[in-house]
Amino acid sequence: MFDLGWTELMVIGVVALIVVGPKDLPGMFRTVGQFVGKAKGMARDFSRAMNDAADEAGVSDVQKTIKAATRPLNTAMDEVKKSTDSFTKQTMESGKPKLDPARQEKADKIAQKSAEVATARKAEEAKAAEAAAKPAAAKKPAAKAAKAPAKPAAKPAKKPTSTAATKAASKTTAKAKDKA
Repeated sequence: MFDLGWTELMVIGVVALIVVGPKDLPGMFRTVGQFVGKAKGMARDFSRAMNDAADEAGVSDVQKTIKAATRPLNTAMDEVKKSTDSFTKQTMESGKPKLDPARQEKADKIAQKSAEVATARKAEEAKAAEAAAKPAAAKKPAAKAAKAPAKPAAKPAKKPTSTAATKAASKTTAKAKDKA
């Protein structure tokens, strides 16, 4: 309705401050706020009354019919979705189809046998893990006692490799030759 930005509201506030004065400004803003609240309430009541009257007259049914007539493809798709949803619901509620007794017996035997094989495999893996852990644990203390840690040999001192050290060494060699 009214398109007021922050700058317009600021201008209105400054003008109100000048015209009304700082003493009466809070009272004026309170009165304006109450008036705006009453106006919004009246507009809300009017809108609600119009919607109620339209619902009583059956305008919403006519509106739905008009929308359906203007978009027949969407209406048809809505009906297809409803039918597939109901079909999906029915099939999901029925659950898993039951087997005949002979097939059910075979399925139970297969499930039992595979469970037995799985437990046997797990037991074998556990035994293999234990067997692998025992020799490794037994070998470690014996290996430590048999092998004494060898001390590393002392490394010879390296010659200086920097250029400054090389130049200093050559100067001292040259001085020694000059003295001799």
